[in-house]
Amino acid sequence: MTTSPVARMHAITDETRTIVDMVLDYSRARLVSEDTPLDKPLAAAELSRLAGRTIDEDGIGARKALGIFEHVLAPACITTDDPRYLSFIPSAPTKAAAAFDLVVSASALYGGSWLEGAGAVHAENEVLRWLAAEFGLPNGAGGVFVQGGTLGNLSALVAAREAARARLQEAGATRPDRWKIVCSVEAHSSIASAARVMDVDVVGVRVQDDGMLRGDAVREALDEHGDSVFAVVATAGSTNFGIVDDIASIADAVAGTGVWLHVDGAYGLAAMLSPRTRDRFAGVEHADSLVVDPHKWLFAPFDACALIYRDPELGRRAHTQHAEYLDTLTETSDWSPSDFAAHLTRRPRGLPLWFSLATYGAAVYREAITASIDLAQRIADEIERRPELTLVRRPQLGVVVFERVGWEKADYTAWSTRLLDAQHAFVTPSSHAGRTNARFAILNPRTTYDDLVGILDTMAGTAV
Repeated sequence: MTTSPVARMHAITDETRTIVDMVLDYSRARLVSEDTPLDKPLAAAELSRLAGRTIDEDGIGARKALGIFEHVLAPACITTDDPRYLSFIPSAPTKAAAAFDLVVSASALYGGSWLEGAGAVHAENEVLRWLAAEFGLPNGAGGVFVQGGTLGNLSALVAAREAARARLQEAGATRPDRWKIVCSVEAHSSIASAARVMDVDVVGVRVQDDGMLRGDAVREALDEHGDSVFAVVATAGSTNFGIVDDIASIADAVAGTGVWLHVDGAYGLAAMLSPRTRDRFAGVEHADSLVVDPHKWLFAPFDACALIYRDPELGRRAHTQHAEYLDTLTETSDWSPSDFAAHLTRRPRGLPLWFSLATYGAAVYREAITASIDLAQRIADEIERRPELTLVRRPQLGVVVFERVGWEKADYTAWSTRLLDAQHAFVTPSSHAGRTNARFAILNPRTTYDDLVGILDTMAGTAV
């Protein structure tokens, strides 16, 4: 009997088995490889020339498609888990987490509701409870894994505004003409993005030279803007510098006002797991909500952000979607992750972290995070010893920002390009206060002191 082309896509045939074997063989080789190249992007025209047309009415076949990916498309993507990928915020998933990400897709799991994914949601919730306890939140705190910190911050702030509306309504007070969020001028760009989506205003509070937002400045902003402020955002590890705001004093300033305290710890809050830096995060236990990205310093694959509420019911009230076809879900008290953020359909993206934590144990995570913090301090010391370099700020966590004396923006750009062209490292220029600089984001446990020193040597004139 001839199998139709439509049926072939889903039937278990010899062709299907061959496709699966090819994909798994490639994935296995990539996961256990110890010398994966850093790689670099190509121009659009060059990619079009090399890849050719891949989508047509008849298909090009799995073998050719995989070959194009392996030899053309993948090499045009920078390898984010390379130990010398030091730009932005790197990724360094454990092998267990990366491998289990395959299982999540292969198992056809849906993570939006308890009805459809109870087992997956149970495992995700165990991770969320563990994180909440680490951060000092009370029993009953919980939330959901979302795509990333931007969506996590947006979802938390939507819940904060809904809570403020309910509070003012209960008190018989008038809603403000414009709602406002108070945060540091060095807060992540996602806060301003969330404000645009929500059509609210941001009150950016100036910070001192150390980059830390403090309670006295927040108190002044609250006094000035009154009931129009529905949330204060404290940053637990800024992306550009890794600076942790004075969360304890900010929590004191917010206490008793009814204003929601949100902690954006997308990058840095994971450092609370290290005994070396845990004290820096004093006050986070007072947060009404917080986010931390496992695809950053908790060694999970893209994409995963843990959004945790002190009182998850406030998240549920803000985000539960209602429709006739959803009645069977919304009329129960089951824990459905889709109820806690600005999303509905979702994959159980917290499962790779769960599997890795269950496999290796939390102690290994603490050691890995501590090692990155120690390495950042060590390379900062080396930078201060070199007369041609200037350390912009002492690192608090794993981000080290420095300048090359006498360099302008074009010098940093040319240097960065040479590093990547030579497959030596990926270090893009950054900036602060109008000055271009270089920046190491140290996160990968495989990054070594010698790696970093070798990169510094290229700034002193040593050939790349």
